Amino acid sequence: MMSSLGVSNKPHAVCIPMPLQSHIKAMLQLAQLLHHRGFHITFVNTEFNHKRFLKSLGPNSLDPLPDFCFETIPDGLPNSVAGDTQNTPLLCDSVRRNCLDPFRNLLNKLDGNMIPVTCIISDGFLAFTITAAEELGIPVAQFFTLSAIGFMGCKQFPTLVEKGLAPLKDESCLTNGFLDKVIDWIPGIKDLHFRDLPGSWRTTNPDNIMFNFTLDAVKSVLKASAVLVHTFDALEPVVLDSLSKSTSASLLPPVYAVGPLQLLLNQIPEHPLKSVGYSIWKEETECLHWLNTKAINSVVYVNFGSLVVIKPEHLIEFGWGLAKSKLPFLWIIRSDLILGESATLPPEFVAEIEGRSLIASWCPQEQVLNHPSVGAFLTHSGWNSTIESISAGVPMLCWPLIGDQPINCRYVCNKWGIGMEIGSDVKRDEVEKLVKELMGGEKGKKMKTNVMEWKTLAEKASSPLGSSTITLDKLVNEVLLNKANVGQK
Repeated sequence: MMSSLGVSNKPHAVCIPMPLQSHIKAMLQLAQLLHHRGFHITFVNTEFNHKRFLKSLGPNSLDPLPDFCFETIPDGLPNSVAGDTQNTPLLCDSVRRNCLDPFRNLLNKLDGNMIPVTCIISDGFLAFTITAAEELGIPVAQFFTLSAIGFMGCKQFPTLVEKGLAPLKDESCLTNGFLDKVIDWIPGIKDLHFRDLPGSWRTTNPDNIMFNFTLDAVKSVLKASAVLVHTFDALEPVVLDSLSKSTSASLLPPVYAVGPLQLLLNQIPEHPLKSVGYSIWKEETECLHWLNTKAINSVVYVNFGSLVVIKPEHLIEFGWGLAKSKLPFLWIIRSDLILGESATLPPEFVAEIEGRSLIASWCPQEQVLNHPSVGAFLTHSGWNSTIESISAGVPMLCWPLIGDQPINCRYVCNKWGIGMEIGSDVKRDEVEKLVKELMGGEKGKKMKTNVMEWKTLAEKASSPLGSSTITLDKLVNEVLLNKANVGQK
């Protein structure tokens, strides 16, 4: 699949995301920005996800573009479980154990072509890529598709182990108030509770896959040439400053805030890769036509992302809470959203919302969020969704469950003033009340004002002279084109 281009002096970045939808999307956006800055790009998906990509986007959509090619490596999973999106731990464990050798072989193959590999942009959770970069003697930038606060939360995992706090001593720590204690030792962060930290450390099992997967990544990142986070300076100045001080103390590679990625891409409207999509699921664009029929700021958009699985009873409570609000809503319900079974809603609920609301299996989220009719976003607080909502100026109703979602939710609701949180054991009356407040109450109006201010700052950061544009150029010049920094960490 490699194009035979005889340009030997072009920098060649190999970009490899975690084989998960949100990570692939963010990495593709970053790869396009680097391509625009003169890099030859090789984008590496797993074989399974590449097939899904082709099915979603069309058979010719990934044909070699000028200086932008796709390659694949196996994820190590047997075919019987490769498509089980409800088993992220199994995928992470397989990637950690099995992907170094095929990735190394791919790099050696690419290196034998006319355009030698000059740097690697890797998902921050793929620790094996650092080993591969060291062997080739080239820079490797670890891209955490997280906020700065999300990365800072993951960064605490080794400290939690050193302090004897992780893994948890026993199950009672989950219910005895320990998780409500304030953490007073994270630089630049106040009023953060243990329950706000990324969730995979809350285990009593020292062999827990997700805990060790994150721990390995955070330890390995010290050997990287750079750390990238998907945020912008004005949104998280204190946390970014604390991370910068860690860099100065040689406790961390240089940290670069390179977001919001889509707003940076919007600066190059004629980009040749604009037609390439991001989704490994087929997007139902009909919902955009439906949104065209709705009044400005009248629709609640509901999407719990690509990984979260929920209980059937929670699906029902959300559904009836939305229905009782009497507001129109667009609800994305993946076929595998419900834990262990397919997602179904009762006929009486479907009848109740007929003509007023729409349910779809997947959609082009950024287009939906930027549609004038969308007034609020009911979200799981994944970071991609959060920064896309900020970029679109849409306030949020947050229901965090896993990973970095709790810490994102805390900042959305308590730091940035652009959202409200739903209790973990969701009830329809609470959903109805909060949806109405966010869409039409005084709190909701204030949050809309706040998020529009953040949107303006995000647009400023991604403008031609903005902080993220300047930072991305620094990344290119200081790290990706500079082999002198290899091995310093």
